[in-house]
Amino acid sequence: MFLSRFITWSLVIGLAILPVSQAAARTIEGVQFPESLRAGPREMNLQGAGLLRYKVIFRGYVAALYQQAPISPDTNGSQDKARRLEIEYFWDIPANEFQKATVEGIRKNTDAEKFASLRDQIDTFNQFYRDVESGDRYSLTYLPDRGTELALNGEPLGTMPGQNFATALFGIWLGDQPLDESLKKKLLGEETS
Repeated sequence: MFLSRFITWSLVIGLAILPVSQAAARTIEGVQFPESLRAGPREMNLQGAGLLRYKVIFRGYVAALYQQAPISPDTNGSQDKARRLEIEYFWDIPANEFQKATVEGIRKNTDAEKFASLRDQIDTFNQFYRDVESGDRYSLTYLPDRGTELALNGEPLGTMPGQNFATALFGIWLGDQPLDESLKKKLLGEETS
């Protein structure tokens, strides 16, 4: 009898707590991002999230930036701290489009010498990309002792070592010439969606 009541009350209390847990997630365009997550031994907190629009009208994707410690806007994400960028797509996109965008985004945010020194790493990293379908989620996770891991829907595709590579890759969104200035501000928590 006691066990039956305990289980019943546990379920009631558990259900009462469930909305609180869901409230601990940020929702952007119907996509949820938790307020914190773990990557290896590190816990990271959501710094910001936002929507990228393509040609002003079309929803391209939503993204969220997680940090072990907050990024200062003036460092453009170059601090050697754990971080993750999660991106959920609203469109099907072939792998070769990610490859082109990575090359172009890094080229825009690095000088010619730095870009040349990273070219082999960029080419290797580009081989990790896969085609995505609407609703798929890529994550880029940088851990100082491991490097930058690319994962698709939670499945690791490959890891590239080095802080310089991570800084260049995250620079696509956080650099001096980001893909989208408004999205950069939202990711850094300077603006809200």
